[in-house]
Amino acid sequence: MDLGLNGKNAIVCGARTGLGQACANALAAEGVALTLLSRDAAGLIATATALSATHGVHATPVAGDLSDPAARAALLAACPTPDILVLNSGGPPPGDALRFGETQWNAALTAGITAQIDLVSAIIPGMRARGFGRIVVISSGALKAPLPFLALSNAARAGLWSVLKGLSRQVAADGVTINALLPHAFETDRLASNFTNRAKQSNGDEVALRASSLAAIPAGRFGTPAEFGDLCASICNAKLGYLTGQAILLDGGHFTGVL
Repeated sequence: MDLGLNGKNAIVCGARTGLGQACANALAAEGVALTLLSRDAAGLIATATALSATHGVHATPVAGDLSDPAARAALLAACPTPDILVLNSGGPPPGDALRFGETQWNAALTAGITAQIDLVSAIIPGMRARGFGRIVVISSGALKAPLPFLALSNAARAGLWSVLKGLSRQVAADGVTINALLPHAFETDRLASNFTNRAKQSNGDEVALRASSLAAIPAGRFGTPAEFGDLCASICNAKLGYLTGQAILLDGGHFTGVL
């Protein structure tokens, strides 16, 4: 299916590996030129080179942290008129709410809310003027069912989506959509590190924690980055302007609620 994205420009944050890289790969397969952000400069250059060679699109690496204003400025200098923005960050350290002090809370909310809103605010006017824009937020399944060991992430992701959900209503008539993807457990480095950290904090067994998590997923497996990336590209479909303000859960049936 032709998504109508050939020749479009995208900024993909957290694109060196994992779900961000999968989204970049799926967009590149549709002929989208990429500007990629990651803190790992060497790894990002390798990713950009591979995507360009595989799909024949231009892929520009920008090394930096999204919470750094200089990195955001560099992104916009490299791609001043993005048609697509994929917001993705690794998330703050895991832990329950009582473990953290003001410094940790402020850092999590700055990186997870204010920095990302600043980038959105910079690109929205151009999208509206051109009559087209797709913003996809890679959030978390914990947005629907907060997990006690992800307290900082719970707060940041809920706050960010609350703001963007409201904004989606303001820009929909201008051809700009804003949607969120809520992954549960996908085979990424982030998932592996979460199991490791939880095992250390609880003096538990990492293998047992992984098995328990897997057993709670009706699909009987963890998700693959490739299927996540394909959905990201799909909701950027140029013909799908009526889908906006939605938080789409990808969890293999894990969530037991009705809504």
